[in-house]
Amino acid sequence: MSVWLPTASCTPETCLTDPAPTVALPLRVLRLAACLLVLATGLTLTRPVSVLPGRVRDRLARFWARTLLGSLGVTVRVVPAPGDRQVPRHSGVLLVANHVSWLDIPLIAAVRPGRSLAKTEVRHWPVLGRMVTWGGTVFLDRDRLRALPGTVAEVAAVLRDGHPMVVFPEGSTWCGRESGRFRPAFFEAAVRAGAPVQPMTIRYRLTDGRATSAPAFVGEDGLVTSLARVVAVRGLVAELTFRPPIPAPAPHAARWGARRELARAAQAAVEGVR
Repeated sequence: MSVWLPTASCTPETCLTDPAPTVALPLRVLRLAACLLVLATGLTLTRPVSVLPGRVRDRLARFWARTLLGSLGVTVRVVPAPGDRQVPRHSGVLLVANHVSWLDIPLIAAVRPGRSLAKTEVRHWPVLGRMVTWGGTVFLDRDRLRALPGTVAEVAAVLRDGHPMVVFPEGSTWCGRESGRFRPAFFEAAVRAGAPVQPMTIRYRLTDGRATSAPAFVGEDGLVTSLARVVAVRGLVAELTFRPPIPAPAPHAARWGARRELARAAQAAVEGVR
């Protein structure tokens, strides 16, 4: 457990109680098999793809992420249509969103690929850990507060180099009905780089529009348990809503407290506060 980042109050016992329609066992097994095949393909191709031009790499990343979500029975829905409220592709932008599930990562990659910030534990996840490492993920050791400034500097360098960076500022996953406060630390990277912030809202629904917490990855929930729950859901929709981008102040003009202002503005946008 981190000594300085918040722990969400959400637990499987209290938050994963919403009934959701399910599919038959054979389809669940088929989805798991398809998911493993897509993961294995991604693991095999990650290194060769990493040397391709950025635009080609992004197209392949979007295709792979959508294929992975489709193999799990998840439909991707973007609100509004891509391009309406997005910072231009292939530019340094801090992409921030609420954090509900491990599905959030392929969901964003399916629409707007970028390098990600992840806790060091992800590095050791089976298959996915190696893939995200090869994909240029920046890792944060949440048990070492003194490592934070160096990680912020690394994220700022990624933004200055013109690459999108995906960050979940709540510092933990929440069930979707509740949320945590956006921590300002990595908004400092946007301030230092003069990069805009792109807020995004993640919601999980059923095909009839009802919200569902089935994909939530909270508390002591295990990855295998969560995966089994996801493949069992019938008609799961992952919804990504782009909010208007927020410009960061120029580094030479940034005043004290700018990162906190950015964090508050981004959270208000993600939560749909007008």
